[in-house]
Amino acid sequence: MACSDSMVTMNGTQVSYIGHDCEDIPEFLGKKYGFLARRLDLSFNQLRSLAGLKAFTGLEELVVDNNLLGNDLQLPRLPTLHTLTLNKNQLTDIEALLEHLAEATPSLQYLSLLGNEACPNQLVSLDKDEDDYQRYRYFVLHKLPTLKFLDTRKVCKTEQQEAEARGAFMKVVKPMSSDMVAPGDPKSESSSTLYTPLPRGSRDGKNHKGLGRGGSKVTICYVYDALQPPITQLSSLTLISSIGPPPQSTSLRLTPYSTTMNCGPGMCVCV
Repeated sequence: MACSDSMVTMNGTQVSYIGHDCEDIPEFLGKKYGFLARRLDLSFNQLRSLAGLKAFTGLEELVVDNNLLGNDLQLPRLPTLHTLTLNKNQLTDIEALLEHLAEATPSLQYLSLLGNEACPNQLVSLDKDEDDYQRYRYFVLHKLPTLKFLDTRKVCKTEQQEAEARGAFMKVVKPMSSDMVAPGDPKSESSSTLYTPLPRGSRDGKNHKGLGRGGSKVTICYVYDALQPPITQLSSLTLISSIGPPPQSTSLRLTPYSTTMNCGPGMCVCV
C-alpha cells in the first residue's frame, strides 16, 4: 500500500498513523515527524518491524496495538519512553521480551501486553485463570521493577514486594505439545502419556519411593514454596503431581530417601 503524508494525523506532539496495513514504519514518517513526536500511535497496521523508530529519539509514548510483531521484536534505545502498549500482537517469549525492554527502555513505567500469548489470560486462552495471570505479573515486575502500571492494573506495593522476593520463580512454562515434536524424535513419547514433572524412572506406577498411608506405595512431587532451606515439612511445599493417593496430612516429614531435581521454577522434591 502506498504511504503518504495525508495519512498522518498530528495534534501537537502526538502523531498517529493508524490502519494503513504497512509492514514497516514508513521512512518519511521518521524524517518529517521523528524529531518532534512525543507520542506515536501505529495501531492497526501489519507491522513486523519497528526499525524505523530510530528517528524518534525523544519518544515518550508508543502505541503499536493490533500488529504482527513477534519474538524478533527489536526496539532502538528509547531513553525517555515511559509508556508502551503492545496489545494484540504475536509475542510468545515473555522472558526475552522483558530483557530487551530493560535495556532499550530504561524509563518504562506503563506496559500493556494483553492479547499476546506471552500474557496468560482468558483473552488468549480459556485454560488460563487469574492465578496464571498473577504469576505473570510477578515475573514481569521482577524483570521490570520500575513499572507502575501493567496491562490494565496499577502495580501495588504488595505485588512489588512479592515480585522482588519470588518473581524470578514465577515464569509459567508450558510443556512441549505432541504436535511440536517431529515423528521419531527421541524427545517424543506416546501421545497418551500425560505430562508429569517426575523423573523418567518414576513415571511407571510400579516404581515408587516412599510409603503412603496403610503401606501403599506412592510417589509425590512437590515444588518448594519457601525461599530458605532446610526443607523440613510438606507444609512448606505445594503439590504439583501425584501417582497414587496423596498423604492425608501435610505434616509428614521428608524421609532420608527423598530426592531433589530441577523442575522449572523453584525446587522440586519427590518423596
